[in-house]
Amino acid sequence: MADPRPSRAGRRARWRLVFLGDLAVDVVLRPDAPLALGTDVPGRVEFRAGGSAANAARWAARLGARATFIGAVGHDAWARSLAASLRADRVTARLARAPGPSARIGVVVAPGGERSFVADRGAADQLAPEWLRPAWFAADLIHLPAYSLLSDALLPASLRAVELARAGGALVSIDLASRGPLLSHGRREVIRRIGRVAPDVLLGNEFEVSVLAAARGPQALLEMAPIVCVKRGAEGCALWARPGGRGAEPVSLEVLGSRVSTADTTGAGDAFDAGFLLAWLDARAAGVALPAALRRAALAGNRAAARHLLSARRELVP
Repeated sequence: MADPRPSRAGRRARWRLVFLGDLAVDVVLRPDAPLALGTDVPGRVEFRAGGSAANAARWAARLGARATFIGAVGHDAWARSLAASLRADRVTARLARAPGPSARIGVVVAPGGERSFVADRGAADQLAPEWLRPAWFAADLIHLPAYSLLSDALLPASLRAVELARAGGALVSIDLASRGPLLSHGRREVIRRIGRVAPDVLLGNEFEVSVLAAARGPQALLEMAPIVCVKRGAEGCALWARPGGRGAEPVSLEVLGSRVSTADTTGAGDAFDAGFLLAWLDARAAGVALPAALRRAALAGNRAAARHLLSARRELVP
């Protein structure tokens, strides 16, 4: 496991994090006026490197972790550009080449920054479990978006990856990722698949959490993971945890965030995940009590999300 002591430069520990899942071309549409059927409106069309798991890996590396991304890309020019984008952020890329095009996601950004997506996952779902190498999973934590579990094709590789990481003592985190796939699979099946992984941390926004928690409220998800983080965008986040394990009285707290004005929130939740997980690992290694550790993690996640929203987004060139 990584040495949790700070480096001589005083920077955070070089935690080793593995991210498995989607690496995609984001085709971002930013209209200057409301979309209208049967005609066109002015705006911008941008090509960016995206994918929930890859975004989180980039931010973990930017925040000082040794980040590895594992996934599949197609046999196309975009694959080379996507690989280069990871290397530019000092992410170790373990990329399988699979039939079909690299994943592409259409992102329509509405005024105010909220988005709608059209996902063509392509090669991203074609990662095979036999392609994985145990040495890649010598890590402190493995992080997966729920996409990696909800794709029937990608599920075997995801389960194998968690098995290999757990064998080396790694922790596991899952982000619920998107309400649509959760709804399409049904609450019971999603809970079953997440239960097979038994994550240590579960993250999601209010819409995603409500799909699984239903009327019982977010604290009900403590049956799935001992720590649950509900992201609330500019409002910060809410956290639930069971310091004493299953059956113990839960602890809850809310952490307010700083409001950032932005025209595009794409990827902010992934940046939050990276900041949250690294700060949680730091606090955990330092023996900080769980409520204080979670507060530190939430503040770090909010800072990472704000940095992402304020940063310039590099365009991807095929």
